[in-house]
Formats: sequence, structure tokens, C-alpha cells
Amino acid sequence: QVQLAESGGGLVQAGDSLRLSCAASARTISTYAMGWFRQAPGKEREFVAAITRSALSTYYGDSVKGRFTISRDNAKKVAYLQMNSLKPEDTAVYYCAAVAAGSNLQTAILYDYWGQGTQVTVSS
Repeated sequence: QVQLAESGGGLVQAGDSLRLSCAASARTISTYAMGWFRQAPGKEREFVAAITRSALSTYYGDSVKGRFTISRDNAKKVAYLQMNSLKPEDTAVYYCAAVAAGSNLQTAILYDYWGQGTQVTVSS
């Protein structure tokens, strides 16, 4: 069983940066790929970014490419999402997720574990 806890959300202005953290309470996270998703009010959950178990590969949603960076520290059992050049349309609840599978990391329903989410609000 893996429990995930996101932190680092908040209210920022357009153009600002935030770094989200996802701490895992598990013996190890090195056997899981990690992903970030977001959901804005009235919208479906959207893929943001994912990173493979060994961090050799990363994947990004089109709307965040070039602005967001996903990383992980398996020793600390933490995944990160660095968000730069934030826009009002980035406003959403951001969720961290873990999946034992190694493919189709953009697909939310394949993930095994989810955090509670952290709110990110970007004002214009």
C-alpha cells in the first residue's frame, strides 16, 4: 500500500513559479512510475506529467511542455513538479499518483494510488 501526500500549492500571480511535492509513505517508490494530474472545476482530470521509475524518461501534457518539470528522489521517496511561468488556466487541484505499470503513463485510470490533491490558483 502506498499513501501519497501533496504539498506546495497556493495562490500565485501569473508568471510566478511553484514547486509541488509528493511524499510517499511506502517502503520504496522506486518500483512505481509517478505522475501528476490536475482537475479544474467542471473539467475532466488532465494529465500533466509523468516520470518513469528510474527517472530515465519524462512525459508532459501539451499545455505544460516547456514550463513544468517533473523529477523524483527515490531515496527521499518524493516526487516533484516544478511549475514555471504559471498561467491562470493552470488553476486546478493537482494530484500526485503512482503506478506499478511502466507504460501509458498519461492514462489516469491505470494509476494504482492517488493523493488527496493540492490547490493551485493563478491570478491574472
